[in-house]
Amino acid sequence: MRKIRYAAGLAAALATVTTGMGTATATTNPAAVHGWHWPPSIVTSGLPSQVAAPYVDVTEVDDLAAVSQQSGSRFLTLAFLQTAAPGSCDLTWAGDATKPVEAAAFGDQIRTIQRRGGNVIPSLGGYTADTTGTELGDSCSDPDKIAASLIKLFTTYRVHRVDLDIEADSINNAAGVDRRNLAIAKVQEWGRRHHYPVSFSYTLPSTPQGLAPSGLAVLASAAKFHAKIDVVNIMTFDYWDGVQHDMLADAETAATGLTAQLKSTILPHATTTQLWRSVGITQMIGIDDFGPTETYSVDQARSLVSWARQKGVSLMSFWALQRDNGTCAGKAGQNDCSGIAQSPWAFSTAYARFTSWF
Repeated sequence: MRKIRYAAGLAAALATVTTGMGTATATTNPAAVHGWHWPPSIVTSGLPSQVAAPYVDVTEVDDLAAVSQQSGSRFLTLAFLQTAAPGSCDLTWAGDATKPVEAAAFGDQIRTIQRRGGNVIPSLGGYTADTTGTELGDSCSDPDKIAASLIKLFTTYRVHRVDLDIEADSINNAAGVDRRNLAIAKVQEWGRRHHYPVSFSYTLPSTPQGLAPSGLAVLASAAKFHAKIDVVNIMTFDYWDGVQHDMLADAETAATGLTAQLKSTILPHATTTQLWRSVGITQMIGIDDFGPTETYSVDQARSLVSWARQKGVSLMSFWALQRDNGTCAGKAGQNDCSGIAQSPWAFSTAYARFTSWF
């Protein structure tokens, strides 16, 4: 995830539905299927009203359900899905053709998380996909096929939010941006017709003042195609400008700037509360890819979580769960440790306090 490199009715029946973009299996009552007992507003997204959902690199952990339980992170953002090769319209986990979107790939682990009262947010894109032509909107030239792949993702894992991590080359590919947003609109229409709640978040690079023009263009495209984006999740790290950063202060100014940008793009009639409810914030814990001048501490995490709860932010996340340990103090940008002295799961514990069900 580096920015510069990187309820319905009471029935619980499953129905096979033909979408015109492919055939998928849908749940008519996600709450019943998962055994959730949440208010209707929460059931529609499968997530709490305020949720901490750290990213986890699916190639770096042996068992998603085990790491969820060990860390205390009931909700996970799963990184990443992409096509196995440019030109394909079929999603795979981490570009591995042997791990397509089907129950055999992580299905049991995801269901275990769901049975425990948690959930996952599958995330498409990321730096590798976004620089190799394997991000779904870049790879596939047919919006109907993009939509069919997204529907298959929603229904295979019985989830109700999908994240799109768009950065690097992908964020500047105007044709891919438009195809992706058109496909989102098609999936949302499918969801309305088949009573299957779908929700989308965009994860986009940020400056300390908010989105750059490239990120605003993604949102403008979404507005053009009437694609509803529920959360805009800004990556408040990897600024890569050589300046010493206060990662807490910069995250707060970036999120505040984002609310004004949302008002001018996709939410012109939103209240202040609604604008903040559309904000997500993702940090890179410890030392990020640039180096020690961009270091995010556990104390800063506690403060940011408290501030975000007070503001009414919808989503808090970090990169990444497998880094939440102190085994490589002093090293920057490691994918298996934070680079700072910390106890295991210290960031997970801080972020878990953010999740609120009402």
